[in-house]
Amino acid sequence: MTRQAPTLALIGVTAIWGSTFVVVKDAVEKMPVTDFLTWRFALASLAMLLIRPRSVARLGRPGRRAGVLLGLALAAGYLLQTLGLERTSPAISGFITGLYVALTPIGAAVLLRRPPGRTAWLAVLLATAGLALLSLHGFSIGTGELLTLGCAVAFTFHIVGLGRWASSHDAFGLAVVQLLTTTLLCAVVAVPGGLAAPPDASVWGALALTALAATALAFVVQTWAQAHLAPTRAAVIMTMEPVFSGLFAVALAGEALGPKTLAGAALVLAAMLITEIGPHPEPVVAKLEV
Repeated sequence: MTRQAPTLALIGVTAIWGSTFVVVKDAVEKMPVTDFLTWRFALASLAMLLIRPRSVARLGRPGRRAGVLLGLALAAGYLLQTLGLERTSPAISGFITGLYVALTPIGAAVLLRRPPGRTAWLAVLLATAGLALLSLHGFSIGTGELLTLGCAVAFTFHIVGLGRWASSHDAFGLAVVQLLTTTLLCAVVAVPGGLAAPPDASVWGALALTALAATALAFVVQTWAQAHLAPTRAAVIMTMEPVFSGLFAVALAGEALGPKTLAGAALVLAAMLITEIGPHPEPVVAKLEV
């Protein structure tokens, strides 16, 4: 395996996530977001269990505990982001969610006792500035913004947790437990209001894309990649998602990219290049009880 393989794999994951924005936007206009998330993670979990039915059993108790904790963080992130989106704009939501790139070094320092170096902090600052240019058009603090900040914190725990546990457990089994846990929590939120079935073929198509490519495949690849990447480096690479989202919006929806968007994308790319050129610390292996 080359040194760049985990980085390229994680970039591929962000490209898949960025490609789904257009189809997901259309799908969630036809059914509640929490229902869509429940179906998405349920179908992804089912597909993975059909491929490797004993993956969870073979993971072992420590791996299942780690997977549940990671799944709780993942589910909290998606649900808080959804609740926040009901009270703030998509642009603000995208920026605040992306603040996990700034929170991850803090989380790694506190939870794993491994503070990032100066190069990593420079990459974090550039990536955060890039996200601001990509997303912000005015800003105010309200309930929606606070909920979305909670989402960023949850995703931070997920990234830091993967950086710790992914190297100790089977990537496939760990991803399955995460997705099963996320499915359960999304269903708990969705079911009281009545879990709606996908209304038409276009929504089923969006579910198939997000469940199989953007969830099942993407989370296995992310789990494997983060076994070989420090959490802060992984977080910076993952800021490529809004860049790919913009590129797909141009290619598929005919949107135009202005100077501000291009400048933001350039800063994100610069941050990613700095993480590649700078020192490459080994993945965290410090003890963290599960």
